[in-house]
Amino acid sequence: MIDLSTTYLGLNLKNPLVVSASPLCEDLDKIRLMEEAGASAVVLHSLFEEQINLESQVLDQYLSAGTESFAESLTYFPDMTSYNLGPEGYLEHIRKAKAAVSIPIIGSLNGVSTGGWIEYAKKIEEAGADALELNIFYISTDPQMTGDHVEKVYCELAANVKASVRIPVAVKLGLYFSSMPNMTWRLDQTGVDGLVLFNRFYQPDFDLEKLEVVPTLILSSSYELLIRLHWVAILYGHVRADLAVTGGVHTAEDVLKAMMAGARVTMMTSALLRYGIRHLTEVRADLLAWMEEHEYESIRQMQGSMSQQSVENPAAFVRANYMKVLSSYSLRGTR
Repeated sequence: MIDLSTTYLGLNLKNPLVVSASPLCEDLDKIRLMEEAGASAVVLHSLFEEQINLESQVLDQYLSAGTESFAESLTYFPDMTSYNLGPEGYLEHIRKAKAAVSIPIIGSLNGVSTGGWIEYAKKIEEAGADALELNIFYISTDPQMTGDHVEKVYCELAANVKASVRIPVAVKLGLYFSSMPNMTWRLDQTGVDGLVLFNRFYQPDFDLEKLEVVPTLILSSSYELLIRLHWVAILYGHVRADLAVTGGVHTAEDVLKAMMAGARVTMMTSALLRYGIRHLTEVRADLLAWMEEHEYESIRQMQGSMSQQSVENPAAFVRANYMKVLSSYSLRGTR
């Protein structure tokens, strides 16, 4: 019998299919359906730092900087008094989700400052969450702020939260760092248990008629998986923390590639929004069929098998392969 089980953040999971944070996770019936469809764990939608600050009235310097000079910047955020469940409602949602399903429930905090994070990290633990994901979102707009300073913000926050709770902690990262190997190594040194690659930072668009900056959301595609495969394959074996892939996971083939790169789990949202939660059942069935056809006995057997340290041509992941890629596409029908 094919063994789909894996481990992530010290949790024993029945397969590598994890539902990532999204509004889908606000509904208990949908979480029950996720378990029924084959999800091995669920990362709840995020509790935002702005919600915590609104309740405590303690504003961190990184978020408040500039709002005195540009009052309109205060209107960029939605009404946090009504956004999803609020801090106390979020904790109650964890309790109810834990009672509703048997798979692990992972809490999520989104922000960039320590502030109320320590307090709510502890409360999320007390509410029964099996682990905590830190979705650290910080964009520096100050030309005098160095990359090293930004990285310290991430690492200090991760270290402080990790030291405050007993449950496993993962950090969800964006890909905008000058040295991804060094950044992940520094985070690994804080003791975090997992690294989730990569966050999809939603960019604003311009409304040309109203001359306004407006939010925009485009669901991911499997193409976005490539940059994640690249970095997971490079990092595998060089960091102690478990690696998770999020963004661009839509099919069983995507899951298989992520496993071979070195991920412990794959996280999925856009595919579920596009095809429905029961898409998980189809992905799981396709996963089993491929593994049977190719005579794989377990997920563990393939994890890391296509990482940089395992392939015959490790140069495929670095500059030595650059010109080969550029020359691999020939223009046809041109004169």
